[in-house]
Amino acid sequence: MSNEFDLDNDFDFEEEFDDELSDFEDFGEDDEDDADVLVRTAVLQKNSMIALLCIKSATAGAAICRVDPRENNPAVQLYDDPTAALAWFTKSLRTSRKNGWTIVYDGLPLQG
Repeated sequence: MSNEFDLDNDFDFEEEFDDELSDFEDFGEDDEDDADVLVRTAVLQKNSMIALLCIKSATAGAAICRVDPRENNPAVQLYDDPTAALAWFTKSLRTSRKNGWTIVYDGLPLQG
């Protein structure tokens, strides 16, 4: 090798990790279940604070995550009933607006 960034051509990634990677061949192929999944993220702003409220729900249940800058850790609530979770999410957004928070973004999670 001429420098430390040159690749060693003797290394074959697939040959070295073929057994380990075989467990992941079917991962992500169950896309028909993704149609039933709702993912929504709200970004809220008040003064110099930013907060997040997120929901992910499916037919089997839902989870709501709240990231509040006044708290040390995010809070997650799990629901067996996705309809109840969506109702709580909507009520929480409404209450936040009444308490002076501005909804900066409300939609699909941002990536990138």
